[in-house]
Amino acid sequence: MACNTAEQTKSIKLAHSLSVSHPVHEAMVFMADKVAENSNGKLTIKIYPSSQLGSERQCLELLQIGSLAMTKVSAAVMENFSPKLKVFGYPYLFRDNEHRFKVYDGEIGQQLLLEGEQFWLRGLTYFDAGNRSFYTKSRKIETPKDLEGLKIRVMQSPTAIEMVKILGGAPTPISWGELYTALQQGVVDGAENNLPSFYTSKHYEVCKFLTIDEHTSIPDILVISTIIWNQLNPQEQKWLMDAMKEATIYQRELWRKAEINALKIIKEAGVQVTKPDKTKFEEQSKKMIESLKDKNIELYNLVMEIKKNNL
Repeated sequence: MACNTAEQTKSIKLAHSLSVSHPVHEAMVFMADKVAENSNGKLTIKIYPSSQLGSERQCLELLQIGSLAMTKVSAAVMENFSPKLKVFGYPYLFRDNEHRFKVYDGEIGQQLLLEGEQFWLRGLTYFDAGNRSFYTKSRKIETPKDLEGLKIRVMQSPTAIEMVKILGGAPTPISWGELYTALQQGVVDGAENNLPSFYTSKHYEVCKFLTIDEHTSIPDILVISTIIWNQLNPQEQKWLMDAMKEATIYQRELWRKAEINALKIIKEAGVQVTKPDKTKFEEQSKKMIESLKDKNIELYNLVMEIKKNNL
């Protein structure tokens, strides 16, 4: 965090691995503008996109030592520091978008954001990352059986690894920045992600089959180093939080439009889009949740609490 004591201004750094065309990056730019506006330039955010300062994991490590203030990270990666966040990696958790946003913005979601503070990582908000679906190079996926024998890239997440295994694929953790080349070279046969990321990453140039099975809805989390957070005075924290709240609403609308645009463009690019019977995927994945009864009853209860939220 840079500080100009003569003018009493502070500048904090935010780094992430997404492209500048991604709606999450656009929301971060919006947030940075709002912080500068709210503070009359006394607090500013400098953004480093496209893995300029490292991968998701590397950025988190920089946060932990206070060398970087903020980053965007998938909840799936954060589960390594905040075990309860793995709940978002369980399949078919939400009924619809309204249910999902109520959980993010409600008591459950807000408590989960603070789970990583013991590791110097404080969640500020959830950015919508839609629903994740499978895309492949060689064949379309209509049922879980079609995943058999395919190496599917997953995030560095034990839950994501388990989910792909249960659905029949061979999970292969690879960093996001290396995935395009891995797909080109045949290191993996496919991956799973949301529509805007499939489009902005240009993975549709390599993978011509998309299956909209929407197996998980894993949010992105805007994380701040507790070291940096504690160096901000209450007024600076308020400027940041007020801007973040506006950016969260703005990003959800950006995401909705981005999904529509991405689907249109990838279809025009020749991607075959399949909308399978999702109940087949949901049925096969139920054993993953049921196994929690013996392995982690606390997490099982959290899954059930989310599923029943506002019923």
